[in-house]
Amino acid sequence: MFTETFEDTVLPHLDAAFNYARWLTRNDAEAEDLVQDACVRAMRFFASFRNGNARAWLFTIVRNTWYSRVSRAPALAQAVTLDEEYVDPPDGALDPEEQLLQQHAVARVRRALEQLPADAREVLVLREMEGLSYKEIAAVLHVPIGTVMSRLARARERLLGVLKLSSNQERLR
Repeated sequence: MFTETFEDTVLPHLDAAFNYARWLTRNDAEAEDLVQDACVRAMRFFASFRNGNARAWLFTIVRNTWYSRVSRAPALAQAVTLDEEYVDPPDGALDPEEQLLQQHAVARVRRALEQLPADAREVLVLREMEGLSYKEIAAVLHVPIGTVMSRLARARERLLGVLKLSSNQERLR
C-alpha cells in the first residue's frame, strides 16, 4: 500500500525541478512560476502517482507545464519582469484554493531555508537559487570543490529535515 505523502515524495525534488525549470525558461522568476504551477498540478494528480520515480514524474510535469505555456503564448519564452503580471487563460487559471496552497508551499520552503545555519543557507542559495556551478561556488567561498559538494549535501539534508519537521508540526495542529 502506498502511504507516502506529497511532501515526502515531491518536496525532496523541488530544487532539481527549479534547476530544470531555470534551464527551460532561462529566467529565475519564470522558473519559480513554472515550478509552482507544476507543483500545483502534481498535488492535484498525486493520487494517480504509483510509487515510481518521483523525480522523473515531477520533471515530466515541469516539462509539460512549460511546453503548454509556450504553445499557448510563445512570448512567455521571453524574460518577464517582476512587475508584470502573467495571467493564465481560464483553462489553466488557478482557483483561490490552489493559489493559497501554492503560496503556503512557497512560504514554507522560505521559512525552512531561513532556519538553516548561515553556511548551509549560503551554499543552497548559491547553487539552487543563483545556479552557480560547484566550481563557481568553490571560488566564491574559497574552499575546495569537495567541500562545496559535502556542504551542499548536508544543507539539503538539513532543509529536508526542517521541511519534514514543519510538516509534522502542521499535521499535529
